[in-house]
Amino acid sequence: MRVLLIKTSSLGDVVHTLPALTDAVRAIPGIQFDWVVEEGFAEIPAWHPAVAQVIPVAIRRWRKRLWQTLKNGEWTRFKQRLGETRYDLVIDAQGLLKSAWLTRYVNAPIAGLDRDSAREPLASRFYDRRYAVPREQHALERTRQLFAQALGYALPTGLGDYGLNRAQLAAAHAQPYLLFLHGTTWASKHWPEANWRELAAQMSAQGWAVRLPWGNEAEKARAERIAEGIENAAVLPRLNLAGVAKVIAGASACVAVDTGLGHLAAALDVPSISLYGPTLPGRVGAYGRSQIHLCATGPNAGSGDRHQFCFEGLDVERVATELQALLLAEETV
Repeated sequence: MRVLLIKTSSLGDVVHTLPALTDAVRAIPGIQFDWVVEEGFAEIPAWHPAVAQVIPVAIRRWRKRLWQTLKNGEWTRFKQRLGETRYDLVIDAQGLLKSAWLTRYVNAPIAGLDRDSAREPLASRFYDRRYAVPREQHALERTRQLFAQALGYALPTGLGDYGLNRAQLAAAHAQPYLLFLHGTTWASKHWPEANWRELAAQMSAQGWAVRLPWGNEAEKARAERIAEGIENAAVLPRLNLAGVAKVIAGASACVAVDTGLGHLAAALDVPSISLYGPTLPGRVGAYGRSQIHLCATGPNAGSGDRHQFCFEGLDVERVATELQALLLAEETV
């Protein structure tokens, strides 16, 4: 059986789709998936053994350069590629109009969420088969339920399995290290820089190496300020997504704000502490074994406000205590 999966973005959403593939492979021997995904995340689906082809799409870039995209033939080539393979089913796991629109170019039955379950109800009009999946649960579990209904197998019980091999991705490192995933898109999701610096100093004093990745110049500058003058703290060179994944996979533990890389750490089974200020982890938090969620406790915590800083009650001592407990627990496993 060959299935075309459409789940284009974001990084966290892409990662959250992986356990549904694992469920499907275990239930339907021989099933294969081709995956339409934003070009910036195209490396991730290829890590799952059930994915035969990754089909990159560039909706974000094409929107900014619509005329150029039409003129240079990128859109035409993308549509042609969707028509090259015969599929038994298309699953739109995104539930948005932009993802549903892409299903128009595939000659196969289309499955997706019904209008009460999809993030954009109008998207359900594009589907031949519509399924109800309750909203009040984690996004990863919702995707697992959609796949189970669309492909006709009983939903497995227990924790979802991302199907990734951490050992294969991890690079060799001279010493154990902690990884601080300090970058995120919302300004209000940033844990205070002074807190990162104090936490790095505390862990360095305990003999831990601390590593700080970055994805743009602003993040690089912040990483340099955090690491400055702290023994065993170092800023990593610029890495692509595959490079960051290798560093994550090799870490003894991660500390992360609410960011896609935190979800990748969970997928790679790396013990992690995730810090939540304006957001809450209930529906979209890091999912997996040894994943600790620490939430702010101030009046604006969990407000979902992109502009409201709210990390009251989430101080360095609280994070350091939880991190030390997590590391100790991993040593005894």
